[in-house]
Amino acid sequence: MSSALDLIVGLGNPGAQYARTRHNAGFWWLDRLATQSGAVFAVESRFQGETATTDIGGHACRLLKPTTFMNRSGRAVVGLSRYFRIPVERILVVHDDIDLPPGTARLKQGGGHGGHNGLRDIVAALGAADFWRLRLGIGRPGDQSAVVDYVLQTPRTEEAAAIMEAVTASLELLPRIVAGEWQTVMQFLHSLRGL
Repeated sequence: MSSALDLIVGLGNPGAQYARTRHNAGFWWLDRLATQSGAVFAVESRFQGETATTDIGGHACRLLKPTTFMNRSGRAVVGLSRYFRIPVERILVVHDDIDLPPGTARLKQGGGHGGHNGLRDIVAALGAADFWRLRLGIGRPGDQSAVVDYVLQTPRTEEAAAIMEAVTASLELLPRIVAGEWQTVMQFLHSLRGL
């Protein structure tokens, strides 16, 4: 089978104190995938992250959780992708997005970083922005000045449940994502309304 993806990166911050925070939604997504597929993450210091490999629709796909903290995520992504010669357009980055409400997910290729420090660093490290992004909505605080604290806080119970519903829905589409059925996936994800 021809695959459109070879590497899936989940963004978050390492350490127990960050594990349940909104900014770690990308880690939540990869952890759920690992649980479902039986993949086991192992620390790979040369790639500055935890890595695993799993079979998705008959295709072996590498998984990466950077352990560099969010604003240095690019180091891990560029290290692994260059080592395995993975083209930028065959990378999917899963991350939190304050511009979407909890319970929603969107798929797109390329674009700006939208103020997301993880995306900003990945774009700078790769020297390119045309990787795929799976955006998991976490909502936005009422005051722009509260964004930093907001993303590093644990979501309310109903928000966490909605985020995990979007995680589950998007994971069900993963074989289609890996196969490059982009339009089908985008249409389905746009039907998720969230909170």
